[in-house]
Amino acid sequence: MKLINKLTFTALLLSSFQLFAQDAAELPVTDPIPAPVAEEKEAEEPSFSLTGYVDAYYQGNLSTDAGDNPLTFPTSFTPAPNTFGIGMVNLLAEKTVGKVGFVGQIGFGPRAVQANGDGNYGEFFGANWSQTVQQLFVTYSPSDAITFSMGNFGTFVGYEVIDAPANMNYSTSYLFSNGPFYHTGVKADFALAEGFGAMIGIFNDTDTKIDAVEGKHIGAQLSAEAGGLAAYLNFLAGKEEDNGDENDMDQNGFQVDLTATYEVSESFMLGLNVSDKNSSIDGNTVGGFTGAALYATAGLSESFDISFRGEYFAEKEAEGQTTPSRSVTSFTLSGNFKQGDLRIVPEVRFDSGSDFTADNGGGIDFGGTFEDNSAISLILAAIYSF
Repeated sequence: MKLINKLTFTALLLSSFQLFAQDAAELPVTDPIPAPVAEEKEAEEPSFSLTGYVDAYYQGNLSTDAGDNPLTFPTSFTPAPNTFGIGMVNLLAEKTVGKVGFVGQIGFGPRAVQANGDGNYGEFFGANWSQTVQQLFVTYSPSDAITFSMGNFGTFVGYEVIDAPANMNYSTSYLFSNGPFYHTGVKADFALAEGFGAMIGIFNDTDTKIDAVEGKHIGAQLSAEAGGLAAYLNFLAGKEEDNGDENDMDQNGFQVDLTATYEVSESFMLGLNVSDKNSSIDGNTVGGFTGAALYATAGLSESFDISFRGEYFAEKEAEGQTTPSRSVTSFTLSGNFKQGDLRIVPEVRFDSGSDFTADNGGGIDFGGTFEDNSAISLILAAIYSF
């Protein structure tokens, strides 16, 4: 009898175990399971990264003016003709702890000095703090839908950026060179819905660390992403110059800018930048520009890409101006050879326009006195990212 009872009890245990196992197997995979305390602590660990890059180049200019002076392009960062040049050494530190974080970025070299508003390439070793700080801001995200940032940050306007590794062409466009480069102030970024975002901000006058003009600029952005398409519509408005008269005849600027990218395939991407800026006094146009640039990048192999940029850029005529405004059409073809963290960029650039500069030491403004000129150059750049 005891043996029968033992067998019966054992059978009941096995049956119960099988039922329990079946019930456990049928639990939905989404059944919430409390995370161990150790894992929660690990997720809250602060993240920190330190990255950067260095760049250098050689530019050979193949066009000259009537006085046999080499013609250079009035765009940023490649001013010196027929010579070797350096860009900058750049360091970017980022850290987040929960809902707060910071970004600090500094650069040393001619590229850094000009990007911070000083076109004098010969004095970059004596640059002050405002010419070395590229970005410096703190962030606070009370939720996943909103992020506040305060400090100095790169502009939201345009397609190209200051940092050479992020551009497929080494020489820069006219739209980029005419700014803005950066803003100092406060902004709020909103995630409105899946694929849709917005930003609004209040800044000092454009490209200044400390406000030099009384009054602030207002900036805004609307963004949308769907499939391989991403588009950003940008606005920037504010007082550019204070004329100081009692009639408040100050110079004000308004810029609208559209930037878009379309990933046609994993190896082919298109980009677009269209921008229009108007500077006015008492409603009358005194300056500004309009332009459009088209970008195309094709990945030919894992280690080689080729990129094309075509651009049209024109200055705006002031009210009552009798001379025609200056304009230029530019074509740039760049290769990108990648070997680990090193990128080699051979580039050929051809510009045809109404005004170029001879060898005058740099600057980003139209500054020549020649008419109906074209210029061509060959550039070989090396960019190392770390």
